[in-house]
Amino acid sequence: MKLGALKPAAGSWPKRQRIGRGHGSGMVKTGGEGGKGQTVRSGGGKGPTFEGGQTPWARRLPHRRGYSQKARDIGHFRSRYAVVNLYQLAQWDPSVEISPESLRERGVLKDVGDGVKILGGTQNGKTIPQGLRFRDVVFSSSARDALEAAGAQLETVEGNA
Repeated sequence: MKLGALKPAAGSWPKRQRIGRGHGSGMVKTGGEGGKGQTVRSGGGKGPTFEGGQTPWARRLPHRRGYSQKARDIGHFRSRYAVVNLYQLAQWDPSVEISPESLRERGVLKDVGDGVKILGGTQNGKTIPQGLRFRDVVFSSSARDALEAAGAQLETVEGNA
């Protein structure tokens, strides 16, 4: 056993540092807080954006009015569609119209969100039934082409194509 190999027992706690208890402790006068004023206070200091007193970068920029869609989160300006791939409709009964409500009832979707979008994703061995009918659904271009080739009736949502 050597002095360098000594360590405290497992699970033991180190003795806490007592501040301001004499020069022998090494924590006298300012007690580890540094100088006076702003730096002593809890949360004190200048902050990461302080530039030594010159006008900060954010205030030197020209003032822009209004909202920027790029700077905002998705929930404010964009639509979040629930996605259904074509192969998920391979077992669909053509007599039942495909709408957001019917997709939720049949367990294809949990949440409709801002609408439903049909994508052209396929899987080997799964084909689209003939004569499907759609209502209140948006289509990708590949899904639209595949469904029109299969003789589906497509009714799109107004304003979305």
